[in-house]
Amino acid sequence: MRVESVVLQGRYIRLEPLEQHHAERLAAASAVEPMLYQWSPVPQGAAEAAAYIATAVAWREAGTALPFATIRLEDGAVIGSTRFFKLESWAWPVGHARHGGSFPDVCEIGYSWLTRSAIRSAANTEAKLLMLTHAFETWKVLRVSLHTDLRNLRSQAAIARIGGTREGVLRAHRMGADATPRDSARYSILFKEWPGVKQRLQRMLL
Repeated sequence: MRVESVVLQGRYIRLEPLEQHHAERLAAASAVEPMLYQWSPVPQGAAEAAAYIATAVAWREAGTALPFATIRLEDGAVIGSTRFFKLESWAWPVGHARHGGSFPDVCEIGYSWLTRSAIRSAANTEAKLLMLTHAFETWKVLRVSLHTDLRNLRSQAAIARIGGTREGVLRAHRMGADATPRDSARYSILFKEWPGVKQRLQRMLL
C-alpha cells in the first residue's frame, strides 16, 4: 500500500502536506495560547515544531500517516495541523473484492489542533469534512477512528458533534501530553454511517 500525499481544499481552509517550511508558522500558531493544549501533543517553539514535523514526515514516508498543515484561505495563515495515521491494510483472502487494494481499509484521524482564533470557526468542521470525504469516498475505508484524552471534554464534545459514535474508554492507551499513561475516549465513524455524517457536516457549514 502506498498512499500519496494530497491537498484538500474547501471554502475556508486548505489542508496541505506538512513540511519543514511550515515550522516557524506552526510554532507561532501554537504560541498564541499554550494552555489550550493541556491534553494534546502540540509543539511549542521552533525546535519542537521542527521535531514534530520530522516525526510526521517519517511516518508519511513509512506509509502509516498523512500529516497536514491547516491553512486559512482568507489570509494564508497556518492555523494548526491534523493528520491521518494508523493507515491499515487488511490481509483479505485472494478473490475478495478488497484483496490487493492500494488504499487503506481503516485509519485514524488525530493530532488535530487549531490556534485560538480558529477555534469555534468553520476550520475544524471543514477539515473533518474534507478528510472524511477523502477517507470514505476516495480510499473507501470501512472505519475512521478518533481518540482523545479522557480528560479533554472539549475534544470529546467536538467529536460527538460531528457524528462520531463513542465506543468506550481505552485505559492507559498511550502517553498523554503530560507524560502520564493516558486513558482515551474512543470514537468511530463507519462507512455505512458516512452519508448521514456528511449531511450533518455540510449543514454545520451553511
